[in-house]
Amino acid sequence: MVERFERFTYALSEINRYWHKIAGDEMSKYDLKGPFAFYLTVLYRHHDGVTSVELGKLCDKNKADVSRAVSLLEEKGMVVRVGNNQSLYRAKIKLTDKGNFAAEQVQKAAVRAVEIGGDGLSDEHREIFYSVLERIAGNLKDVSQAGL
Repeated sequence: MVERFERFTYALSEINRYWHKIAGDEMSKYDLKGPFAFYLTVLYRHHDGVTSVELGKLCDKNKADVSRAVSLLEEKGMVVRVGNNQSLYRAKIKLTDKGNFAAEQVQKAAVRAVEIGGDGLSDEHREIFYSVLERIAGNLKDVSQAGL
């Protein structure tokens, strides 16, 4: 059982490390760190914009992280807040042309990484892999919330 835990932990760590390297390399072109890639890809999928609260839920980030990220993305000219003038948290956050371009580049890098990472896997194996990974994540979430 310990060997299985070590293999699982090591594989996840490697996947995470390499993805952060790929994302970091892509985001460095915009003088940003790798984690901003996730914000951009989420915003890219929501062309009509999302509020800070929605962005936090979609990215599984807290209010402070989202606020810092959006502020920096605004400084870089990649997002704008539109709509509700009374509250920054209720305003919709949308990508600018510059943000859309960066998000498209991140999307392309992600597609290449997934294709190369899954090289040699059949569609059936891929589906099983994601299903199992999601099950493990859900189970570990339950354990972390309830305690051992």
